[in-house]
Amino acid sequence: MEGYYEAKLSGEGLRQCYEIAPPRVQQYLEAEIQFVLSRLRRTDVVLELGCGYGRVAVRLAEIAKRVVGIDTSCESLDLAQQLAGPSSTCEFREMNAVDLAFPAGEFDAVVCVQNGLCAFGVDRVELIREALRVTRPGGRLLFSSYSEGFWPHRLSWFEAQAKAGLVGEIDYTATGDGVIVCVDGFSVGLLTPEALRSLCAGLGLDCEIVEVEGSSVFCEVIVPGAV
Repeated sequence: MEGYYEAKLSGEGLRQCYEIAPPRVQQYLEAEIQFVLSRLRRTDVVLELGCGYGRVAVRLAEIAKRVVGIDTSCESLDLAQQLAGPSSTCEFREMNAVDLAFPAGEFDAVVCVQNGLCAFGVDRVELIREALRVTRPGGRLLFSSYSEGFWPHRLSWFEAQAKAGLVGEIDYTATGDGVIVCVDGFSVGLLTPEALRSLCAGLGLDCEIVEVEGSSVFCEVIVPGAV
């Protein structure tokens, strides 16, 4: 949700959310990274939207030539720079995903994992349009959401975060059907394969939908135009 991560869930608090993740969630998180890595080349310049404290970006730098991570939380970005280290090919910048300060065609790939399309709380169409704008023709967009069957594991992870005081208590009267709601105002759903296809179709885009290890759903778009 827009504003929630900057105000409550950033930096060390965000990192703790991932450190307390149950084993099945850790498996999901690693599977997401491995899927993205399988789509990258060593010559690629990659943009990660909503990079947080750099958890994914530093791994993408194992393959990509250069990785730029953007986020709206300065606290998270400072931690990301520390995590990456001075010799890293990662760069971190404060920026909003729907208003990217990059020229057209700057990147070979734009990556937005871990349900960012829902979690950011911004206009999804505008987010994808901006991602398209900064990606070269023939480059790729990679967005992910949760598999519907992963719900019990996702909910248990949020329950662990609530127990640790990292997010508000779960509002069980409002939580369900893929949506997690906390009493402190946090609320986030998911995008089904059908919803992802519809979102892309509305923008005139062809996409490939891939379910990864029964935990995440990836939407991959090859940017139209001459390669």
